[in-house]
Amino acid sequence: MKSAVETLDPTRVRLTVEVPFEELKPSLDAAYKKIAEQVSIPGFRKGKVPAAVIDQRFGRGAALEEAINSSLPQFYGQAVEENKIEVVGQPDVDLQELEPGQTLKFTAEVDVRPDFEVPAYEDIEVEVEDATVADEAVDERIDQIRKRFGSLKEVDRAVQDGDFVTLDLTATINGEVLEDGTATGMSYEVGSTQLVEGTDEAIIGKTAGETATFASQLLGGSHAGEEATIEVTVVTVKERELPELDDEFAQLASEFDTMEEFRANVRETLERSEQFEQVAAARDKVLEVLLERVDIPLPKSVVEAELAWRNEALDRQISVGGMSREGFFKLQEKTEDEYNAELDAEVRDGVKAQFILDKLANAKEISVNEGELTNHLIQRAAQAGMRPDEFAQQISQAGQIPALVGEVRRGKALNLVLEAATVKDAAGNEIDVKKLNEPDAEDTDGESPDSHGRTPDDEHYGHKHD
Repeated sequence: MKSAVETLDPTRVRLTVEVPFEELKPSLDAAYKKIAEQVSIPGFRKGKVPAAVIDQRFGRGAALEEAINSSLPQFYGQAVEENKIEVVGQPDVDLQELEPGQTLKFTAEVDVRPDFEVPAYEDIEVEVEDATVADEAVDERIDQIRKRFGSLKEVDRAVQDGDFVTLDLTATINGEVLEDGTATGMSYEVGSTQLVEGTDEAIIGKTAGETATFASQLLGGSHAGEEATIEVTVVTVKERELPELDDEFAQLASEFDTMEEFRANVRETLERSEQFEQVAAARDKVLEVLLERVDIPLPKSVVEAELAWRNEALDRQISVGGMSREGFFKLQEKTEDEYNAELDAEVRDGVKAQFILDKLANAKEISVNEGELTNHLIQRAAQAGMRPDEFAQQISQAGQIPALVGEVRRGKALNLVLEAATVKDAAGNEIDVKKLNEPDAEDTDGESPDSHGRTPDDEHYGHKHD
């Protein structure tokens, strides 16, 4: 087999491949055997039909076509390997008509990884916010914990902010009740703003059995983004009784004996969380600097495939919410053109980041061990709301294990850049990101610096294209 490569542009090449007919013979023999097992011809057992009879009945073209289709991926892969091409996406193959005994010739145009130099990163300096924890933040956190140990008691009085109420709601447009516009027995915490705007103002001051009417923009359903008339009836009113903030509560809610010890631990936890947020912010910022330092041509097919994947994901999200695209963009307070422009910029940055970090990982010979892959898989499973074993089975069946390995490698490459950078807080203090970025660095909730609800790939690299 002979092959040659022609560069069409910085991210696309054309492979020209010539395969002597003799090299196609094993595939041709296999094709005859396959056809013989599939056809029924009087006088011959299945699988025992001679090639000459197949040619007579169906023409030799059938066997040639089968042989070419089965062997083409092998010859293409061999040509890619021989020419040391890093392909991305699927090739566009143009096959010349083949006559028996002739050389098989075909061309394959395919996008490739761009060639560039990894920019210098040892001199990067970034600034992040101070990791300060105000007394108010400690009080708020303790109050959140306190609420977990509270109990609800039904009261015979008007609704107040912070109460828990049961509501019946009906939404109408032009006097017609919407098909998906009624809800009964809905539990709601007053002040949480989890229902349509205006709900809190409408029910505060009402007692059980009273009804209020107001106009508001719908958040979901088939009329999302449209203004409707909302009728809300208060069914029950409950208030939360909270435990006293004393040593007994500290012992109930924690491993500590006194409120003083408990409060100190809450502050320490919040400070640790703030430090992890500093690392996450620094990671984002050093990547931004890295992206600014190099201009990379991006393969058109990769960008288009990622945009298509993101839009399909958005359509699924909108469908699950029972909305239309128009309603979704109205709620987002942006036009579809504005959304598409933002998405295009985000996708291009993501693809660019993937190329840079992949190349850095290769240059530094970064590998991924089983423990690192397992930890990453557990994080991704948690983000997907799945059990790790279910998630692992799903991605294994989809052949996505290599993609997960790539995510971990890119994350490790980005950590190299982060740990080489100078990171300071707003007060000018240098932050030891390496210490906070260690794999075993955990806060009291068991979160590592990389586990704040996202991974580097989720935020920067988007869908994976190998």
